[in-house]
Amino acid sequence: MDPSTQENRDIPKWTVWRQDDNGNRYIVAHHAEQAVALTQAAEMEARGHKQLYWVERYN
Repeated sequence: MDPSTQENRDIPKWTVWRQDDNGNRYIVAHHAEQAVALTQAAEMEARGHKQLYWVERYN
């Protein structure tokens, strides 16, 4: 694989967000792979807190 292709694949493109009870939004993490970001969001939401978690792609 071309090294530049590997570098581009490792660049974070997915953000895990959290919104608290008051509507404040925070970035929790950035990930290169969507599956990793979705897993983190699901794990955090499963903890039973009132916060909302979601994943968005960014460029």
